[in-house]
Amino acid sequence: MTDSGEASSMPGVDTTTPSVARMYDYFLGGKDNYASDRVAAEEVVKALPTVEGVARANRAFLQRAVRYVAGCGIDQYLDIGTGLPTQGNVHQIAREEHPEARVVYVDNDPMVVVHARALVATDQRTGIVHADVRDPDKVLDDPQVHRLIDLRRPVCVLFVAVLHFLSDAEDPASLVRRFTDALPDGSFVILSHAAAEELRNEQVGETYRSQSASAPLVARTRDQVTALLDGLTIVEPGVVPLHKWRPYGGEYITNAGWTAVARKA
Repeated sequence: MTDSGEASSMPGVDTTTPSVARMYDYFLGGKDNYASDRVAAEEVVKALPTVEGVARANRAFLQRAVRYVAGCGIDQYLDIGTGLPTQGNVHQIAREEHPEARVVYVDNDPMVVVHARALVATDQRTGIVHADVRDPDKVLDDPQVHRLIDLRRPVCVLFVAVLHFLSDAEDPASLVRRFTDALPDGSFVILSHAAAEELRNEQVGETYRSQSASAPLVARTRDQVTALLDGLTIVEPGVVPLHKWRPYGGEYITNAGWTAVARKA
């Protein structure tokens, strides 16, 4: 941060186009965002006044889900669309159960990549890949993935608050399948997704588009989100709102997002 409170500019980072990752950082109370991100984020707040609570609920779901999967014995993680680092990242949570857990973070935002690399600069069991969820082959073929992840053993792939930034034409279900087809039985998927039932009239999606953010937002119904996990076994309690997936108590109550954890048989 500079003295003015503006995030420092980085080579290759477009500070004029709002980034969905930096907007999410803003919703979580972070400082790694620019004026364009804050203006766009405040427009989303107008359309969905609860969005900051939703962001916190989404982060809490991620942490609960990783603890569950780690408890099932998983010690390898591929986090697609990771977003800017914050407290309680995947490698930190997974290592509560498996101190040697290995994690590869993937994001297409250069600012996310720079920050993530700085976070794990001395961590030989964590890697960063600059790639896009739309290009599974590039992700799966990356040297960092092959260095850290043994694709012959079960892996957990995370699609947390990322697939709703893909249009129907981009076929997010086929992208999920491409990743899971590369993994052995016993692997898991952790997913959260904006709920169309709550975000009626596409007001939030229209706000993202009108602000020319780095990606639109496409909320989907519970049935549509369930279809993203076709061929996998969805573990209990199924596809449920953010605050209802194995809560600890005290969760922010919101129906704005669907969540699920699924296992490849």
